[in-house]
Amino acid sequence: MSKKNVVSLILLLCLCLALAGCSQPQKKPETPQAPAAPKQTVRQNEPDITVFMHETGEKKTMKMEEYIAGVVAGEMKNDWPVEALAAQAIIARTFTVEAIETKGGVPERGTQASTDIKEFQAYNAKDINDNVRKAVQMTRGMIMTYQGKPIKSWFHASAGGITATAKEGLNYKEAEPPYIQSVQSPDDLAPDDIKNWTIIFPKEDVIAALAKIGKKVSDISSMEIAQKGPSGRATVLMVNKDTEVSGPDFRVALDSTKLKSMLLDKIEVSEENVTFAGKGYGHGVGMSQWGANRMAKDGKKPEEIVAHYFKGVQVEKRWN
Repeated sequence: MSKKNVVSLILLLCLCLALAGCSQPQKKPETPQAPAAPKQTVRQNEPDITVFMHETGEKKTMKMEEYIAGVVAGEMKNDWPVEALAAQAIIARTFTVEAIETKGGVPERGTQASTDIKEFQAYNAKDINDNVRKAVQMTRGMIMTYQGKPIKSWFHASAGGITATAKEGLNYKEAEPPYIQSVQSPDDLAPDDIKNWTIIFPKEDVIAALAKIGKKVSDISSMEIAQKGPSGRATVLMVNKDTEVSGPDFRVALDSTKLKSMLLDKIEVSEENVTFAGKGYGHGVGMSQWGANRMAKDGKKPEEIVAHYFKGVQVEKRWN
């Protein structure tokens, strides 16, 4: 073979290799990225916290994480998946830090927290078990922030399939927090009496509830849903065709443990009673606990659970 033919053959072989992509290894298909690790913004050692113990009236000082364990045990069933309990721990810690930073905790008690659920958060040290301790330890120091500030970390029992905005679920008076949006929630594990429920109130109870929120009527001939929010919750009720009532305010005045949600399917007025039918349990804002339960059982991490219910937030670690 002539020298010219050898050179041509070498050039031809190089061209074939280049076209086959042998000179550069092919990229592997991209795999979904794991959730980002909590942002390390350690600012302090674990703080002590003063707590008003409403059962005894004493003021007690304890470590923050000890307090958070009692809140998790008070707010969620301690035999639930650890990841769901851990999501609740992030929420409880965020709630506490936000309250301390914005208003000093519970100033009327002269403490940073209270075990009275009406004032602050539920607390039940007796129900702390290994599950709760593990959940608190795995999220130690973690809070949710938005633009560097602790968020309003609302939660409720069950969203009935879809969460509410703050104005819709709570009649929130300030600007709608950007991290609170109406999202789908997997609440299928909730008990049947939370998934769908019906409750009957005597008219006099409804009239008394209306009076509590400044709406005085002598009788009820009709009650209808006049306005709904983004999730479909009743935000405004119309009584007797002429009296507008805030849905969230009315629910609290009537009894929020009985009128479980404003995600209503119907309201019926009879001669002596008013009947409500709906789904879900709670105001519907923020994290659904039954939704967190399902997500935990589906393998979601606590950071993924809270990120589903609070959009655009950062999970930060404030202390080790």
